Amino acid sequence: MGTWDIGPFDNDTAADFGGDLDEAALEEREAMIRGVLKRAAGPADFLGVSDGERAVAAAALVVAQHPAGDPACSSYGPSEPLPELPADLRMLAVDALDQVVSDRSELA
Repeated sequence: MGTWDIGPFDNDTAADFGGDLDEAALEEREAMIRGVLKRAAGPADFLGVSDGERAVAAAALVVAQHPAGDPACSSYGPSEPLPELPADLRMLAVDALDQVVSDRSELA
């Protein structure tokens, strides 16, 4: 189906990432989110659409836990609880989103 709306989980790749988080053990979920954000934020000549879509979804989960953040409500996001995400993921999420909208991304 591809993309059906503008939310962070409203595309096939991000919805699959939400499902992957649900299937993972609770103690693995933070590492999965961190890995997606690191991949997007890290140095590379090119950031593909799938990596960008997962990064946007992961960043939405990080923001949802910020005291002033909005919940990452979506029928397609993870339904299982997430662990308390460490505050250092906030800057990593910002860095990842910066790369998603940069010239090296297919999403830009």
